[in-house]
Amino acid sequence: MIRKLLVANRGEIARRVFATCRALGIGTVAVHSDADADAPFVAEADQAVRLPGNAPAETYLRIDLILDAAHRCGADAVHPGYGFLAENAEFATAVADAGLTWVGPPAKAIAAMGDKLAAKALLAEAGVPMLPTWTDPGQVTDFPVLVKASAGGGGRGMRVVRDAAGLTEAVAGARREAAAAFGDDTVFIERYVERGRHVEVQIFGDSLGTVVALGARDCSIQRRHQKIVEEAPGVLTDEVRERLHEAAVAAGRAVDYVGAGTVEFLLAPDGEIHFLEMNTRLQVEHPVTELTTGLDLVRLQLLVAEGAPLPLAATPPATGHAIEVRLCAEDPAHGYRPATGTLHRFALPGVAAEFGPLATPGLRLDSGVVDGSAVSVHYDSMLAKVITWAPTRAEAARALAGALARAELHGVVTNRDLLVRVLRSPEFAAVDVDTGFLDRHPEVFEPILPAAEVPLVALAAALASAAARRATAPVLAGLPSGWRNVPAFPQVIRFAGPDGEAIEIHYRLDRSGGLAEWSVSPAESAGTATPEGGTGPATPAVALVEACPERVVLDVDGVRRAYRVHRVGSQVFVAGPDGATSLTELPRFPLPTAELAAGSLLAPLPGTVARVHVQVGQRVAAGDLLLTLEAMKLEHPVLAPTDGLVAELPVPAGGQVDTAAVLAVVTPDEESPS
Repeated sequence: MIRKLLVANRGEIARRVFATCRALGIGTVAVHSDADADAPFVAEADQAVRLPGNAPAETYLRIDLILDAAHRCGADAVHPGYGFLAENAEFATAVADAGLTWVGPPAKAIAAMGDKLAAKALLAEAGVPMLPTWTDPGQVTDFPVLVKASAGGGGRGMRVVRDAAGLTEAVAGARREAAAAFGDDTVFIERYVERGRHVEVQIFGDSLGTVVALGARDCSIQRRHQKIVEEAPGVLTDEVRERLHEAAVAAGRAVDYVGAGTVEFLLAPDGEIHFLEMNTRLQVEHPVTELTTGLDLVRLQLLVAEGAPLPLAATPPATGHAIEVRLCAEDPAHGYRPATGTLHRFALPGVAAEFGPLATPGLRLDSGVVDGSAVSVHYDSMLAKVITWAPTRAEAARALAGALARAELHGVVTNRDLLVRVLRSPEFAAVDVDTGFLDRHPEVFEPILPAAEVPLVALAAALASAAARRATAPVLAGLPSGWRNVPAFPQVIRFAGPDGEAIEIHYRLDRSGGLAEWSVSPAESAGTATPEGGTGPATPAVALVEACPERVVLDVDGVRRAYRVHRVGSQVFVAGPDGATSLTELPRFPLPTAELAAGSLLAPLPGTVARVHVQVGQRVAAGDLLLTLEAMKLEHPVLAPTDGLVAELPVPAGGQVDTAAVLAVVTPDEESPS
C-alpha cells in the first residue's frame, strides 16, 4: 500500500490530491518552484522540496529533480496531476524504474495516445469513429478545417482555417506554438464541424482488465479552444450516450488502459460522434463527475495503482446535475489576456466543501489560491474551479451564477462576468450550446455591472474613503468629511474605472453627516448632471443611510442599496446588488512622468520576447506582426498600431520584460497634404 505520495505538480490539483491523501492517511510531499514557495499547496503538504528556478523547464518538467525529491523524502509513489509531466511516458517509465508506484496509466498507453496521429489510426481499427484527417496541407480541399498539435492538448496550437489562403500561415503558427508548448512541432489537419458539441466520457480501468465508463460530460463552452464551462451529465439522448460510452470503453480496451482517463468526442448536429483525443490523466473537470456519481476519482486512482480492482463493473447512475466553471485571471478590458498581481481577497459565498464531496446540493471550491496569493507570469491563469451540484440543471446554473456574482475577487481581474453571463443566458438554459457559442453571442462579454450604475458605485467608493479618513483623523474625527460652517465647494474625488476612463465624483455632506448633494462628471461619459448644473439628465435622488470604511448603504429613489467596499492602497473594490468593479483613486496632484516616444508599444504583462519579426528601419502597415510575447503559457502578438517606420526594438528575442516595458516604437507616417 502507498504510504507517502509525491505530487509532481502545483496549485489546485496538488491541493486536490492532498485532500484525498489526508482522508486515506497517506503522507504527502510537494515540489515547488521559487515562485510557488509560499503557495497554499506547499503549506498543506507534510514535506516540500524546492526546485530551484521558476520556468517549468527548470522545475516542474525536471524528471531528475522530482525523482530525487521523492527519494529524499521517502515517498513511495508519484501522482502527476494534470499538465506538466502528466502525459509523459518517459516520466511514467522513470518513476517505475526508480522503484516507485506510478499513479497513472501504463507508459505504453500514454505513449500510444500521446501521438494523436498514431492514436487516431489505432483507435480507428478498434471501431472508434473518426473525422477525416490530413498531414499534408496540400491534400486539403474541403474547408473549414482545424489545425491541431499532435503532441499536446489544452487548445495549444489549434487554428480554425476557413479557406485555402490562410492554411499555410495557420500551419506555421501551430507548429511554432506546439514546439514551444510541447517540444514537438508535429501538427495535423482535420475537418472542422460547425455547431459541434464537445462531449467526453470519463473512463476508468484496473489492472485486471476492467474498463468502465463513468458518464459523459459536456464541455462545449470554450474560448480559444479551451474549456471554461463543463457539466455532467451531458444533456444527451439515451442512444447518443450509449454510443459514446461504447466508443470510449473500446478506446480504453484498445490500449489496456489502467487508471483515470478521458475520451473526447465531437458531437455533430446530425447526432454523429467523432473521436477527438484521449487524455491519459485526470481531467480538470473531474469534479462534476464526482458530484453526480458520488465517487472520489483520486481515491480510485490510488486504489487502482495499488493493484486493487475497481469497486464497480458498470456505469453508475447519475444523481442530480453538476456545473463547473474555470475562474481565471484574465483582463476583459484587454481581450482577456492573462493577468498577474496579488489576490488581496478571494471569497465566494456559500462554499460547502473544498476538494471533496457534497452531502447536500451546494457549492464546491477547488482552488489553488487564497487571500494574499501572488498570480505570477510563470504558469497558466486558472485560479480556481467553482462547482455547483443541484437536483436540476437549471438550479445548478442559477446557484453557480449567483455565487460568482457575489464573490469578492480583489486585486486580479478575472473572467467572472463572462462566466455569469453565460450561465444566465437563455441559450445556455435551453442547451443551445456548441464550441462556437461565444462567437455567436458577443453579448456575454459585457460586464454584469450596467454602465448606468457606475456613478453610484463610484459614489459609494468616495463615501467609504471619506469614512475611512474620518475614522483615522487625529482631531475632530466626529465631524463629517469636508464640513464647513458656510457651505462652499463640494468634495471632489477622481477615479479611473476598470477600462481606464476617468470618473469624477462631487459630493457634500451636511452637519449631520447626511448626503446634501452629489454629482458626477464628465456628464457625457456618465449620463448625469455636472456640478455646475449642466443640461444632462439629473442624478438619482440619493440619501446616505450608512457609510463605513467597508460598507456603504444608499437610499436610491426610495430603494436601499448596500455596497461592500475594500480598499488596498489606491485600489478600491466595490460590490453592489448589480455587480462588482474595481476603481483606482487618482492623485489630486499627479506627479510628472516621463513622456514616451510617439508610437511606443508597451508590454501588457511580464513575459519573454519569443520572436522579433521586423527590423529597425523597416516600413510596416497597421496590423503587421512586430513581435511575439510569451507569457502564462500563451503567445501574445504585438501588432503595428498604424502605418509607419520601426524606429526602435529595445528588447531582443529571448529578453525578459516587465509590464509597461517598451517593446517597440513605430513612428507614424506623416499625414498626406490635403
